[in-house]
Amino acid sequence: MALTSVLEAPSLGLLLLLAVGASAVEVKRPRGVSLLNQQFYEENKLFTCLDGSKTIPFHEVNDDYCDCKDGSDEPGTSACPNGSFHCTNAGHRPRYIPSSRVNDGICDCCDTSDEYNSGASCMNTCKEQGRKEREALQKMAEIAKEGFKLKQQLIEDAKKSREDKQQKLAVLQKEKISWETQVEALKAVKETAEKPEQEAKERHKKAWEEVQAARKLEKNKAVAAETFKELDDNEDGFVTVNEIQTHPELDSDGDGVVSEQEAEVLLGGVGQVDVTSFQETVWAGIQDKYKSENQQNNLSEKEEVEEEKMPAYDEETQVLIDVAEKTRNEFSEAEKSLKEVESSIGSLEKELMVDFGPDGEFSYMFSQCYEMTTNEYIYKLCPFNKVAQKPKHGGAETSLGVWGSWAGPEDNKFSVMKYEHGTGCWQGPNRSTTVKLSCGKETAVLSTSEPSRCEYLMEFSTPAFCQEGQDGGSEHDEL
Repeated sequence: MALTSVLEAPSLGLLLLLAVGASAVEVKRPRGVSLLNQQFYEENKLFTCLDGSKTIPFHEVNDDYCDCKDGSDEPGTSACPNGSFHCTNAGHRPRYIPSSRVNDGICDCCDTSDEYNSGASCMNTCKEQGRKEREALQKMAEIAKEGFKLKQQLIEDAKKSREDKQQKLAVLQKEKISWETQVEALKAVKETAEKPEQEAKERHKKAWEEVQAARKLEKNKAVAAETFKELDDNEDGFVTVNEIQTHPELDSDGDGVVSEQEAEVLLGGVGQVDVTSFQETVWAGIQDKYKSENQQNNLSEKEEVEEEKMPAYDEETQVLIDVAEKTRNEFSEAEKSLKEVESSIGSLEKELMVDFGPDGEFSYMFSQCYEMTTNEYIYKLCPFNKVAQKPKHGGAETSLGVWGSWAGPEDNKFSVMKYEHGTGCWQGPNRSTTVKLSCGKETAVLSTSEPSRCEYLMEFSTPAFCQEGQDGGSEHDEL
């Protein structure tokens, strides 16, 4: 059985020692076994499969034949389809690869240990990879350190801002009570002033309507007199049955002829009428049927009378109107001020209710928007408000969701924002966006993607997410 003498990867606590080239302890163990599992592989003892399913002689470990169901007897060969090979990768981060990749001619481990018998030409790149990654981690740690300093200032600013807003809210609530009192008082004054105003307006209107009615009556009498003259063919001062019969438009039974009886009915049951009787009894019954050129002219004049504008109010009425208008304006201004105060109170209360993090560190982003431009779109993230997408070369904005809640895991709640109920997709769900936060000195949208249809993902950096001693973002394995 072949044994390997390797350097186990250091813990994070030994990262600095590794970086300066300190030596590690050499531990002998079967090929493909990690230090963590080395205790289960003791030479000169029976080996029990890690799943407990079987016990075999130790010399059958790494004999290129799979005895254990879990593949644990072949950590250094490709004999077991479900086995795992441990790359020690001294100088870089250790890793596991599927056993199927052992001796397949492709170098998967940076220390080349997976290709010990394939003849592949591999170079050990662990030291160089480890150096580059440690440099990157160091840079990320520096960014996190600077970001955390900024976060401390954000927390201080948030605390002061919240206190200021609470004080402002208290002032506004007192102003609201004052304005409510003024509005009620001015409403009473307004209603008191409007009563005599309305009465005076109604009197003026009634007088005008009476004038119009009198004019209309006179005009109607004049038209009736003119019509009487037209019907009085022999000009004897009477309109007779025979004269009515000469006007077929006055026919009442629809046969196109005015009979003697029909004519008598139109004349009120008599054979003839004078002008006074015509005006008082006959004209009303025939005026809608009888038409002549003179009557059309008279009707036009009548319409002009009806369209005449009502004259200006008298001085006394105008004074009442002016007084009432002044009270209306004062009431409207007070009511407007009250609504503005109520709106400000609503906005402040809404903002103070938002969860801006344990220490309010995310509050600085409220009412701010951050954009990122791609080849096709301009993406806009307005934290605690909305996410939107707009075509780069013009077009309407599409909602990708409105603020929902923090959606990170229980132990890291403030790592993810969820925006929901955006514009509906064609024959699909409403758009939504998940925003993943990372530590950074700048507040910016780093990337956008659409992993699933109508479900968007944004990467967003902010110093508010930085933690003391953080390495700059995601968790890392040992180097």
